[in-house]
Amino acid sequence: MATYTLPELPYDYAALEPVINPQIIELHHDKHHAAYVKGANDTLEQLEEARDKEAWGAINGLQKNLAFHLSGHILHSIYWHNMTGDGGGEPLAADGVGDLADAITASFGSFAGFKSQLTKAAATTQGSGWGVLAYEPLSARLIVEQVYDHQGNVGQGSVPILVFDAWEHAFYLQYKNQKVDFIEAMWRVVNWQDVAKRYTAAKARENVLLLAP
Repeated sequence: MATYTLPELPYDYAALEPVINPQIIELHHDKHHAAYVKGANDTLEQLEEARDKEAWGAINGLQKNLAFHLSGHILHSIYWHNMTGDGGGEPLAADGVGDLADAITASFGSFAGFKSQLTKAAATTQGSGWGVLAYEPLSARLIVEQVYDHQGNVGQGSVPILVFDAWEHAFYLQYKNQKVDFIEAMWRVVNWQDVAKRYTAAKARENVLLLAP
């Protein structure tokens, strides 16, 4: 059975300066993300052992641990590619991401309205969490979600295409307790090409979900 592995960064540690300094990128990827990968694999082993022994006393904790670590691994894997040193601004048709730009306007009224909602969602997560732009296949629209502790206000079947990490380990060494400042700075490194590719892929698979007739 395949296990999870830590993906390589698509850039070097200094690629996102000055928005995110190299020390944060190194610790965030090599330590924190790696811990989620290990945690997911360890929990799968513990679940296998529980099945073999028919010992289910810890099932609730194991299922929660699997969701926690697996969500951490998936969200971080998206996060690294959602950023680029020459990103930022807003998606424009002139840059080849017009479909994404149109979808944002259709779903939120304007790019400014979307930006404000995602910023607030990320900045106001209780404790640790994420702000997420996701494609929701039932309505074929984009929605903003909050993820807290990797388990949160998420619509079932929605596909994350842009994620803002609001855990303290993502910013504290540089921004101290000013989470809002970090979230505002994140808009300067958004990789709209990557977000647009994820949007296109999410739309393409909407019909494979088992939706009520």
